[in-house]
Amino acid sequence: MDIVERASELVGERKRKRHSAAEGAAAALRDLIMEGRLAPGSRVSEEAFMGPLEVSRNTLREAFRLLTHEKLLVHKLNRGVFVRTLEVGDVTDLFRVRRIVEGDAVTRANEAGIDRMAAAVEFGEKAAKEGRWVDVGTANIRFHQAVAALAGSPRIDELMRQVAAELRLGFHAVGDPRRLHESYLPRNRAIVKWLRNGQIGEARGALLSDLKDAENQMVAAIKNVPVPD
Repeated sequence: MDIVERASELVGERKRKRHSAAEGAAAALRDLIMEGRLAPGSRVSEEAFMGPLEVSRNTLREAFRLLTHEKLLVHKLNRGVFVRTLEVGDVTDLFRVRRIVEGDAVTRANEAGIDRMAAAVEFGEKAAKEGRWVDVGTANIRFHQAVAALAGSPRIDELMRQVAAELRLGFHAVGDPRRLHESYLPRNRAIVKWLRNGQIGEARGALLSDLKDAENQMVAAIKNVPVPD
């Protein structure tokens, strides 16, 4: 499925959730970023997305404004709107938020939430067997969204949707998605096992260790990647 088809599909999902037109367009673009379909530095033109997102030019501009506020897009004078490229400070702040949110949420584990985490792990394992490493990254994001969802807060869920999309921008800096994501599949599986056994402390410790390792990996990669003008 190409990016235009996926954008149209996402619009249908957002319409069912009764978003405003601008919010729906912003949500669809956010998901495209989170899924790795819009890479850092990509130009997001009005002409390319008005049709697939089924919105007017003014509505799309409002969606761009919303995503610029979320630090996912950036407007460059006389050049247009582009997907942001993360800097080291962005990454350290993202992981600071994740440790606070996920570190608390994982202690509130329940059966439904653990099942959701396990489903994300299974999707990632299947994608890995098929060599779909970008999808393994998406599965890892879904796993951590499921962890945050254990908090039972719609506001935290919304926050983590924004964090997940921004985090994907950092994935691109690492380059090879297999190198970034493969080692976290068994780690995530172990966290699920510990939670099912009621070993909350072990699960939380492993989660925080994984987040620190991922932060270090991403920061090291970004330091070697020049930020486009």
